[in-house]
Amino acid sequence: MYEVVVHAPPSSSEGISTLDQNILTIGMVVVLAVLIFFMFRSSRKRQKQQSELQKQVVPGASVMTNFGVFGTIVSIDEENNKVELETSPGHILTVHRQTISRVETSPEVVEESADADATTSAADATSVDDKPQFGERIENDADSSPKKTDE
Repeated sequence: MYEVVVHAPPSSSEGISTLDQNILTIGMVVVLAVLIFFMFRSSRKRQKQQSELQKQVVPGASVMTNFGVFGTIVSIDEENNKVELETSPGHILTVHRQTISRVETSPEVVEESADADATTSAADATSVDDKPQFGERIENDADSSPKKTDE
């Protein structure tokens, strides 16, 4: 009436062999070790970037916060991790020190690079082709367009 079915554990000839299991286990351990290595590496990199940023955060520095507000640091409260930013004359915001995402470079450096770009673009404009840039108007010295005549 009822039939009893008993399943025996697989013998060594069936399923995965012990050698295959060992290779699979070693492979999984190697992959796990690589993942852990990259996690520690990226963590150290982030810590280094954060410490570099905190060295640059001093009163008088122009900074940008995580939420896009630009300002100049007025004072820093080390105990409470608070920074006072002057966003415009007379307006001071108090933010947490970790919300500062980057320190802006000085305007002199930007102006120097802009002058270098202007010099480069002037050299590009006098290239051998003398073709105008896209959207650039050309003033002709001699009017080369044909004129309509009444003939």
